[in-house]
Amino acid sequence: MLRKEHGGQENKEASDEVLYKIDIPANRYDMLCLEGIARALNIFNRRIPVPQYKLRDMTGTRPLQLTIKPETALVRPFAVAAVLRGITFDSTRYSSFIDLQDKLHQNLCRQRSLVAIGTHDLATVQAPFTYEALPPEKINFIPLKQKKSFNGRELMQHYLDSDAKLKKFVPIIQDSVVYPVILDANRTVLSLPPIINGAHSAISLNTKDVFIEITATDLTKGQIVLNTVCTMFCEYCSTPFEVEPVEVIDSFGNKKLYPDLSSREMVVPEEVINRGMGVQLGTAQMADLLSRMQLQAEPVQAGQAVRVMVPPTRSDVLHACDVMEDVAIAYGYNNVGLSVPPTVTVGKELPLNQLVELLRVECAMCGFTEILTWALCSRQENFGHLRRQDDGNTAVSIGNPATAEFEVCRTSLLQGALKTLGANKDLALPIKLFELSDVVLLAPDKEVGSTNQRQLVAVHCSKESGFEIIHGLLNRVMEVLGMPLKQDNLGQDDPNNRKLAKQYSNGGYSWRAAADSHDAYFSGRQADIFLEASTSSRNQQSEVGIGKFGVVHPEVLSNFDIPFPVSALELNIEPFCYDQFYQALPTHLTMTGDQEMQTLQ
Repeated sequence: MLRKEHGGQENKEASDEVLYKIDIPANRYDMLCLEGIARALNIFNRRIPVPQYKLRDMTGTRPLQLTIKPETALVRPFAVAAVLRGITFDSTRYSSFIDLQDKLHQNLCRQRSLVAIGTHDLATVQAPFTYEALPPEKINFIPLKQKKSFNGRELMQHYLDSDAKLKKFVPIIQDSVVYPVILDANRTVLSLPPIINGAHSAISLNTKDVFIEITATDLTKGQIVLNTVCTMFCEYCSTPFEVEPVEVIDSFGNKKLYPDLSSREMVVPEEVINRGMGVQLGTAQMADLLSRMQLQAEPVQAGQAVRVMVPPTRSDVLHACDVMEDVAIAYGYNNVGLSVPPTVTVGKELPLNQLVELLRVECAMCGFTEILTWALCSRQENFGHLRRQDDGNTAVSIGNPATAEFEVCRTSLLQGALKTLGANKDLALPIKLFELSDVVLLAPDKEVGSTNQRQLVAVHCSKESGFEIIHGLLNRVMEVLGMPLKQDNLGQDDPNNRKLAKQYSNGGYSWRAAADSHDAYFSGRQADIFLEASTSSRNQQSEVGIGKFGVVHPEVLSNFDIPFPVSALELNIEPFCYDQFYQALPTHLTMTGDQEMQTLQ
């Protein structure tokens, strides 16, 4: 290692000790400590059986209690706990115990923002325990590695001023009106999560009973962390692989014992595993291989599937593909033979992407500057700012948005273009922008419940609306797409339009004035764009709306802080993805029946 760091030079002071560097997958939390790695290797090499983790039988004994007060919902609403009885520490085990907590805090706990771990010497505190949220001035205790008592506010300032390690955790609760705190029956402070534990209950090499408390903003992650800490070190308890449960009473009065060390059951078809690996294995062999990966398994369904019992240490096993991966690891990737793929294909660009690249060039040659905006936006920007109604059946919502600016997937490119205009209104006029990107629309008939649609948006901002410039861009785009104008007698004097109409006599595009008073465009200065074409299954003409253009409403301009008039064009590009014979080309990796209008004959 030193030779590598020093560019190949020998270091005479270096020891002869062999150091091993082991890469651990980010989701294998059970292998973040030496105990987990050693146990996994011994089980893989069949030196030891898979441990059977269990809870201590509490018959006739009342378990310790941890009561969660309702006010904790203001800061960190969840807490779980457990006890390791009769544990034996030495310097190596103690260091590994502390190191595991640090690694979990950095990994799954997301720098303590989601989960915080506290460990205490049970002999120094008195049950039952309470998890409360108190004003920082009412929390007074001596924290670890300190000699004097601080209240909550003083402690936060102390760490900000003088502790480089803990100061990064202070902002998690600093601005909260209440701070979370774990107290025992004597109102002794055990910890101030997620910052520091109290010195009174600090563990040492002589500690025999360890009380583990986990506070969290995500209960599932809190349970995973508790299970990981308990299962990794319960082998050092007086009864190996046994954990004493703690009864947690939540803010609604519901009681539950933690940790939950039960195994989860999964049934995976044999075909799924063999197809994913590219080999042919029997379910009995699969079960044997899975036992080397700490997963107890057995053949079921007459040998057509394998039942897998997932222990609490393997929180990374979520899907059948995870089971398949474990079988492949135990089987050995080098033992999977090389084979030529049965399907021979030639990769190429999707026709829709080719079309979009050509349109980008045309729009740029018309004097418009291309922009690229976020695919996510706020619900207010997507609907309210554009004076459009949110019916709940249009936009795909983000389940747990990290910020109010990214709440939904955009259903239009217009708000992104207007937002860009508002941020660059000090530039010299006119400002002409365009974007060719995807919008996302709800589609209940699709497997994923939504679909992407490629659209074009163009905006013109100047001292005048520039409606004729946007209209001219529409005409140019349709001309390069080979689509004739079929608008009463309009375009009859244009030789190019007559040529296009002769080439494609079964359809064309048209526009009609619209008077929608609840839209982004000014009433009386907007038009809907329609495509007329014959469908593939019925030899009849159909008309479908493909876009809109007009002068943007002043209220919309005010919402985006734009002081000048703006004209805009919105156009769905996908119906124009066809060859020189006006036969539809695929716009996505798969074609479905609802794209019938794309077959222009």
